[in-house]
Amino acid sequence: MRYIRITNVISLLLLMACGRNSQQENQEKIQEERYVADWDSLAKYDETAEWFKNAKFGIYAHWGVLSVPAYANDWYPRNMHIEGTNEYKHHVETYGPHSEFGYHDYVPMFKAEEFDASAWAELWEKAGAKFGGIVAIHHDGWSNWDSEINPWNSVDMGPKKDILGSLEKALKERDMKFVTTFHKARSLQIFQQDSTKWLDDTSYFPYNPELPTASEDSLLSIMYGNISKEQFYKNWLGELKEVIDNYSPDLIYFDSKLDKLPDSLKRQFVAYYFNHAEAQGKQVVITHKEGELPKSVSLEDLEKGRMKDKTEEFWLTDETVSVGSWSYTNDLGLKTSDEIIDLLADIVSKNGALMLNVSPKTNGIIPQNQQEILLEIGQWLEINGEAIYGTRTWEVYGEGPTKQEKSGMFLDKLIYTAEDIRYTQKGNNIYAIFLGWPGNNKRVTLQSFSEEVLGENVPQIEAVSVLGGGEVEYNLDEKGLHLTTPANMINEKAFVVKISKGN
Repeated sequence: MRYIRITNVISLLLLMACGRNSQQENQEKIQEERYVADWDSLAKYDETAEWFKNAKFGIYAHWGVLSVPAYANDWYPRNMHIEGTNEYKHHVETYGPHSEFGYHDYVPMFKAEEFDASAWAELWEKAGAKFGGIVAIHHDGWSNWDSEINPWNSVDMGPKKDILGSLEKALKERDMKFVTTFHKARSLQIFQQDSTKWLDDTSYFPYNPELPTASEDSLLSIMYGNISKEQFYKNWLGELKEVIDNYSPDLIYFDSKLDKLPDSLKRQFVAYYFNHAEAQGKQVVITHKEGELPKSVSLEDLEKGRMKDKTEEFWLTDETVSVGSWSYTNDLGLKTSDEIIDLLADIVSKNGALMLNVSPKTNGIIPQNQQEILLEIGQWLEINGEAIYGTRTWEVYGEGPTKQEKSGMFLDKLIYTAEDIRYTQKGNNIYAIFLGWPGNNKRVTLQSFSEEVLGENVPQIEAVSVLGGGEVEYNLDEKGLHLTTPANMINEKAFVVKISKGN
């Protein structure tokens, strides 16, 4: 009898153990399949991560083989193949005919011998960035990571370094979120092999039977996108999975031309990324351009642009510190830190974030003049970041004479004045960001605090001060909030007035 009881107990324990294992397996399966490749399923994910809404400012880099020529702009790899362009002439004069020196021959010249991921991460941290990263793969088909799928990668060729891996480690050591950007969709040539479409910009590399871009060599055809659609699609998804599995980016940014890819392929990617994030217990963000992914799973990116007014939806602007090219060139023009700070304030006031691009030299050094701009931004944020990080939009985004006529990408440059003001809020405080210095001891009026603008929502005010400058005199009436600027200039770029509300 005792034997039977013991046996029954053992059987029961085994059954319970099996039950627990089955439950665990089922739970893991449910976890793995929480999101399936269906837009309705994927829409259940919160596409706007809280960390991203709080971060507001990040930095990344256009860097790779496209940096080697250092001529014209980041479309040199394409334009060098189009006869009659300056890039074509420069290439032939400098390197010889394309048949003797093609774009792929730049690869051994990309040595990245001075690349220091820790130095980059430290610079971006000093610049006030809360997230950072790099172009994972540009239109030229070059991968900045250790890829088993793409032979044209930074570990097997060129610098023989895992650029993504070292930068991911350096950024995460500083508690910064990691960004990878993908521009590969434009690389597929299959749609333009008709001779009448050689100059069609739907593909980065123009198909031309006289040039290496038309090569059917098993290696060259991969770089130039001269492969079947089916293989291209397989590689596109496989490379994304490689980066997700090995580097776990917090944000994946896509450049244009995702409309060239099947909808099913995009759904597979989103499901894979979201399920990976769930398994790691983290929030991730996907960005798209021009509606090429649903807004239910991604945020819109406005390249070199922004919204005209504040929006309910959160969004991203990617802008570059340079003028004329995203990648390094020998005559690269630069914006000023003042311009970039004004852009940041305008973007944040309208419910966006800014991702600023830098352009390292082919050896991996970020030029000193670019570094100085970043450090000036960081110095401003050190004092005024309270008005940027973790903020949300206010009743109105701003006021002033300088008007943005439309929303969208590639907007004309605006020059802001001291009368242009942008608003943010956090907790019990409203921040008025003046995009210039009005003058010492100058009486100014914030008209957005008037009854005409706010009606009955005009807040009670307990105190008004300047970040980095102490309290200021003020009074509030039906026409707005009147205050006097400090006796000495706080900052010629922009300065912030902190308005503390009463309970």
